[in-house]
Amino acid sequence: MSIKVTILGCHSATPRVNSHTTSQFLEINNHHFLVDCGEGTQVQLRKYKVRFSKIEHIFISHLHGDHFFGLIGFISTLGLLNREKALHIYGPKGIKEIITLQLKLSKSWTNFPLHFHELKEKTSQVIFEDEKVKVSTIPLKHRVYTNGFLFQEKEGQRKLDMFLISQHPEIDICDYQNLKNGKDFVKENGEIILNKELTKDPNAPLSYAFCSDTMYNPDIVPLIKNVDLLYHESTFLKDKEHLCETTMHSTAEQAAKIALQANAKQLILGHYSSRYDDLNLFLKEAKTIFENTHLAHAGRVFELQNKKPVLTLNS
Repeated sequence: MSIKVTILGCHSATPRVNSHTTSQFLEINNHHFLVDCGEGTQVQLRKYKVRFSKIEHIFISHLHGDHFFGLIGFISTLGLLNREKALHIYGPKGIKEIITLQLKLSKSWTNFPLHFHELKEKTSQVIFEDEKVKVSTIPLKHRVYTNGFLFQEKEGQRKLDMFLISQHPEIDICDYQNLKNGKDFVKENGEIILNKELTKDPNAPLSYAFCSDTMYNPDIVPLIKNVDLLYHESTFLKDKEHLCETTMHSTAEQAAKIALQANAKQLILGHYSSRYDDLNLFLKEAKTIFENTHLAHAGRVFELQNKKPVLTLNS
């Protein structure tokens, strides 16, 4: 069980030579998700050697260009690559109209199934779930309808204690799956050996919360309580806090306050305004409130392995 986040872009507003707009590639419990798709995302995917075919689900937070203008290009490229398997897109109501209109007018209909899951609820909803992963929305406060996303692993199977199992010759390999599923073992004489006497607890499931864009909003804290890894926008420093009210963005200090209130294990800052040249100022401001803070930048990888500390790897 693990979570791996590759930052493809983490700057706000407009793309620049060395400042790429928001997009992330998320690997969680053998699933591969794209989170937001700013302009140039497919170029960044190639740069960091992510195979396009891995991505089956794309989550779009809101319909501002720096979060989805790369989507139509990515979809078109998948068509040119002769993709066959379905692609699922989760985003605000209207995203289907935007994408299908572009495909229609350019006569570029895909040969693969394209499924839109449009969102409009203002309370948290489960929008994807299978036996391994659950994804829920995190309603945010921005100038347009916006959601963050909470990605949660499901609890895994119990782990076999082979030493204890070896003490019972009746237990065969064919019984192992039942033990992993939590079942007790019944001996031929009817005696029951409790599952907890033969197995160990599974690894605790991991979680990742993506929150961009939003103004300071403590209402989200209960939704992300005890999250292992939190990405929270920090467009401004405290010196520009007055701009947060009109633009509905957050400061690094405010992001740190959310992380502290939520008892998050790690905080990643991103969505920086281009008016700042020294991003270390964001880190310094946040660390005064929440020590375990990191800066996002394109190519940086954050990885969790079964509750171990986040490993930060630079490209």
